[in-house]
Amino acid sequence: MSNDIAEEPMSAQLFQTMNHPILPSRFAMLVLVAHLFLAGGCMTVGPDYRAPDRSAPTNWTAELDTGLTPAAVSPETMSRWWTVLNDPILSGFMEQARTNNLDVRQAEARLRQARAQRGAAKAGLFPTIGASASASRTQSSEISGDRTTSSLFENGLDASWELDLFGKNRRTVEAADATLQASQEDVNHTLVSLFAEVALNYVEVREYQLRVSLTESSLVARTETYDITRWRREVGLTTQLDEEQARMSLEQARADIPALKTSLAESQHRLAVLLGQTPGALNEILAESRPIPVPPPEMTVGVPADVLRQRPDIRSAERKLAAQTAQIGVAKAAQYPNFTLLGSIGLESLTLDNLYSSGARTAQAAANGVWTLFDFGRIRRNIELQTALQEETLGAYEAAVLTALEDVENALVAYANEQVRRQSLFEAAQAGQAAFDLARDQYSSGLVDFQTVLDMQRSLLTVQDQLAVSDGKITSSLIRLYKALGGGWTPVSSNTPEPHPSGE
Repeated sequence: MSNDIAEEPMSAQLFQTMNHPILPSRFAMLVLVAHLFLAGGCMTVGPDYRAPDRSAPTNWTAELDTGLTPAAVSPETMSRWWTVLNDPILSGFMEQARTNNLDVRQAEARLRQARAQRGAAKAGLFPTIGASASASRTQSSEISGDRTTSSLFENGLDASWELDLFGKNRRTVEAADATLQASQEDVNHTLVSLFAEVALNYVEVREYQLRVSLTESSLVARTETYDITRWRREVGLTTQLDEEQARMSLEQARADIPALKTSLAESQHRLAVLLGQTPGALNEILAESRPIPVPPPEMTVGVPADVLRQRPDIRSAERKLAAQTAQIGVAKAAQYPNFTLLGSIGLESLTLDNLYSSGARTAQAAANGVWTLFDFGRIRRNIELQTALQEETLGAYEAAVLTALEDVENALVAYANEQVRRQSLFEAAQAGQAAFDLARDQYSSGLVDFQTVLDMQRSLLTVQDQLAVSDGKITSSLIRLYKALGGGWTPVSSNTPEPHPSGE
């Protein structure tokens, strides 16, 4: 975007006044100040912000199949996307996370800081008024006077007003407004990440519960196989080798369970921390194993332009760019004179009884002007610094746009491909179960050796475990897709204008 300075042109009358051949230069400057102030013809130096014109692709490059359509997502679904999973426990966790999560509390505290900073910046547009009161009693010395005693009582109001002729304070307020809006978007971005993390950890808990259950079922099956093998060895139908192989397979399955339970506990602890609770606080609620939430058969994902409007990180980056653009104007205003109006009204009397009489009134008015003429390039370098920071912020905005598009494309591909993979694993698990049952029956009849049974048993557990992981990945891919789309926050009414990252 352009960094050209956009300034309101002075009128020809002002140029004629300043270049008048008779008027002294200082008087001409005072005339200029008075004219600008009284006529409201103030200038605002620095670049006027224009949102970057970032065109988005028309469609996603990923193939939208397996129930995905490019139709627009309803705001209700986008703000509470987890409801499509139909899991009341998960929905309850989301409400707790919104209220108790510590990252959200920190983000909201930063928002309050930005709101206070904006209020302080806006206060600079108005006069400062103060009150004072004093009482003094003085006695002169014998050497300097006749040792007389005098009293003086005063009180009054003092006022000062910095005339924002060149827009320094207005640019400061502009930057504070944009910073406040960016802070609000940072809160929204924190919510987007939080809800996705809560859902991902919840799915992980259910996935590990399923894997533990499958391994325990396999342990039961391997125990039965071991019992059959031991019985056959006792009657002389097989060898000690088969029995030891069966026992080894049994203990291997038993050894897998503690590792899975450790991962399950870690996921439960992480989920509790996300909800602002101590690790282990959710163990009772999560004690009962429940199925992994299943995605809906159909869902809409919108188009790339929707993502650029919805993603809070993009909206925040755009507002930060607006704030930094205003900072260039603040820096440039330091090149121009700074004028302040001063005034006071009050009461002054030698006796307290006469302090509030009409004759005790006093008044004073003054104007002050300061202009930095030479500072070894400090102001110029600060303008260059703020301009470079603006260019950096623009780069951060463009990077946020590309990252958002990448996140959605990756999530679309992962969601579609995992469903294809899951179907193959489901068919493999059915075939594996049938092969294992057949191998065990044939081994009992002496038609196959024991190694065939072990191979089928190991293969069955492996494919069942992979299927459980795939079920979790499908739901996790859906969660990451909603996160990439920017779901999980609700626009709220505000006195600050809505940012338009697309420049609309």
